Amino acid sequence: MAARERFGAVQPWLSLVVRLGMAGILIAAALPKLVDIPQSIRAVRAYRLLPEAVVPFTGTMLPFVELALALLLLVGAFTRLASIVWLVMMAAFLTGVIWAWATGLTIDCGCFGGGGEVAEGETNYPVHLLERLGFIALGTYLAIWPRSRFSVDGWLAPQPLPQPAP
Repeated sequence: MAARERFGAVQPWLSLVVRLGMAGILIAAALPKLVDIPQSIRAVRAYRLLPEAVVPFTGTMLPFVELALALLLLVGAFTRLASIVWLVMMAAFLTGVIWAWATGLTIDCGCFGGGGEVAEGETNYPVHLLERLGFIALGTYLAIWPRSRFSVDGWLAPQPLPQPAP
């Protein structure tokens, strides 16, 4: 079987794994913020990137946006659009980490709860950057190949999925 045919047979399953992985990441990020909205607001404020007037709104709404996006990815609805929203969010988060590192802020990213000022030496910006780059790779894959098994998209607009040659 040619490489293209092999990829065509595996791609919907890979996209399913990526889609569910992204949904899991969003749920893991949203739940701690939902439990402690004031901490989510402090995490947003710590970056010193947004005007104070929008910080409370952003910190409050972020976990709800993350959960809504997770739900779309879980059920596989509007998958390409969800991937693009994911990529925009990850670009913003990546920018925030680069900004914090470049300006010498000592903050916890707040990505999975927590956030805000931390003691000198407790930051690990290189790991956060690599993590965001990995998340961007996932979103890029799913934006390019959004068709996956067990998705609302597939049920609403069915297309025959590639089958392996006999």
